[in-house]
Amino acid sequence: MKLTALEIKQQQFEKSLRGYDPAEVHSFLNLVASEWEHVSGKVRELEAQVDKMNDKLKHYERVEEALHETLQTAKSSAEERLSGARKEAENIRKEAELQAESIIRDAHAQRREMRQHIIQLIDKRSEIVRSISSYLENAKKGLDQFSTQDENLFTVPELQETPAKKTAPPEEPKKAGTPPAGTDTIDDILDEID
Repeated sequence: MKLTALEIKQQQFEKSLRGYDPAEVHSFLNLVASEWEHVSGKVRELEAQVDKMNDKLKHYERVEEALHETLQTAKSSAEERLSGARKEAENIRKEAELQAESIIRDAHAQRREMRQHIIQLIDKRSEIVRSISSYLENAKKGLDQFSTQDENLFTVPELQETPAKKTAPPEEPKKAGTPPAGTDTIDDILDEID
């Protein structure tokens, strides 16, 4: 049963012979009504505060839920980004390894090629040295042979004078080293040799 302060004040009791003093009862009822009114006001005030707190609680629960969803979204987004970054790092590492292997293969191929070129150059040098050496040996042999040949081979015989005919004009004196009459000149002989 819900009582108000007014109902407490207006409460009537039946009189009996040996009952309570009506003035005292009324005084007590007024006191209880005042306290009841004060307590009812306080209850209403507290109920209003409870309503406000409930509203705030609901608001904070919604905020908490939104934050929780945001946190979950951020967490899943961070996990996706981290997973993507790991995959990208793995791809970059694999690509770098492939490039490194390719560079190493190319370097080995270039090294083999350079080695082949060096070997060819060494062979070519040896061939040139043998060729020059052979040429110099042949030239030395020819020079030695030329220097040991009889010196008489390379002298020009002296001219013999023939009696002059009376009708022929006098001949000029012949110089030493000119070929005898009727022989080819040295220039003709050299031309034939060439």
